[in-house]
Amino acid sequence: LQLVESGGGLVQPGESLRLSCAASGWISGYYAIGWFHQAPGKEREGISCISSSDGSSSYADSVKARFTISRDHAKNTVYLQMDSLKPQDTGVYYCALRPFGKCALSQFAFGSWGQGTQVAVSS
Repeated sequence: LQLVESGGGLVQPGESLRLSCAASGWISGYYAIGWFHQAPGKEREGISCISSSDGSSSYADSVKARFTISRDHAKNTVYLQMDSLKPQDTGVYYCALRPFGKCALSQFAFGSWGQGTQVAVSS
């Protein structure tokens, strides 16, 4: 299984980006896909997660009401719509897979990781 993130870039504060996490390979059973943010010089933190079984999702307080996670089963892809971006959203964004697990925002709950995509929010 391989996860590949895309969609990062440079935007101004208040603008939007949509990140994609494409999974190649076969995923059996139920699982969760999480999005994580690593700001420069800081630890990686979980910001959103979606469950494959029922589509339930969770968000960190820092992104609640600004970011939306969604999934497309047919494309094996999970999206993170990021609106009202702030300079503190700058960093590398990773997606990760938690097989046979429910949503969680702890990076230690996840196994397979993508290589990350860079987001910069600056005027």
